[in-house]
Parts: sequence; C-alpha cells; structure tokens
Amino acid sequence: MALAQPDPATPHGRRPPGHLTAPRGSLAVTACMETLQVGYLHAVAAAAGCSLAQPFPDNGIDWHVSHSAPGHTTDDEVTIKVQLKSTYQLGPRPPGPTFGFTLDNDHLVKLARTPVSVHKILVVMIVPRTQDDWLRAGPDHLELRHCCYWTNLAGHPATGRRRTTVRIPTTRVFDDRALREIMTRVGAGGRP
Repeated sequence: MALAQPDPATPHGRRPPGHLTAPRGSLAVTACMETLQVGYLHAVAAAAGCSLAQPFPDNGIDWHVSHSAPGHTTDDEVTIKVQLKSTYQLGPRPPGPTFGFTLDNDHLVKLARTPVSVHKILVVMIVPRTQDDWLRAGPDHLELRHCCYWTNLAGHPATGRRRTTVRIPTTRVFDDRALREIMTRVGAGGRP
C-alpha cells in the first residue's frame, strides 16, 4: 500500500498558484464551518485529556465536555456544556479587548441562565473567508485557521428585540490550556 507524501517543493502543504486541484464537495459553506469547529473542539479536548459527548437530540447545546482529575473537589469528574458558533466576518486577531458576536435572544437566554448545575460556555471560531485557507498540513504539523475564543454568558441580558450582540474577550483563546483552566475552576466549585 502506498501512502501519499507531501510534495517537498510546496512549503506547509500549500499548492503553487494556478495548481489544479480536485473540486470541493457541494456542502454549504456554513455546514463545512460547523464541521471545522467540531474538529477544533475535538483537538482541544484530546490535548486537554477531556471526553466529549454530543447530546441527542440537540436542544441548543452542541457538546458536553467532561474532565476527571484528582484535584476536583465537587466531583471526580466535572462537565461543562459547549455551544459552538463560527464566523468568517472577522479577520484573525480581532483588534481591541473584545469582538461582537450576535445571537438570537432565545439562544442567549438558554446560555445566560443562572444559576445552573452544569455551566455553559460559548465558543466562537473565526475562520478565513476562503476554504482554501482553513487548513494547512505538513509532515510536522496540522494547522487549523484561525482560532476559537470562549466566554461564559451567565447572567447576560437580552438587549435587542430578536437578537443581541455579546462581547467575546480576545484574551480568551480556546485551547487545551484554557480548557484545563476552565475545568479546574469548575472542579473547585467555581464558574468557568
């Protein structure tokens, strides 16, 4: 069995301009964005040593993420609920301390409910506008672009008539370190 190897003449798996490639499938770009953000969540959870469960049917929450650690005081395993969203309307490294993301009020009310027995976070992935720029792979890396940011919306009011813009801190990059820190706080009885 032969395995395809990256062309050494193309750095980081990038194709030279004008290179012919096979056509993409006919899935809507938004459906592909959802798949990409799920892959990102899986990679972060794996690196953080967390397990994932997808509720069925989905009732406004995409994933349950669980973490076991001897330091947890509330239980031997703690869980948070994660709602994934994505956008290509922002570039990488949004300027300023926050960026805006608009949610339907019904969805915001669900994410903002307090008190709760299982905490919820919103994870927003900023993706490049063009699918050609979403992924880079090479013999020593797999790069998903751009990245996810997270926030806890507990207690956030719905301010718009049908939709509300929430602010996502640009300091809260969602990676394995952030997820471990979230789980440590929840495991000690705190908020994400």
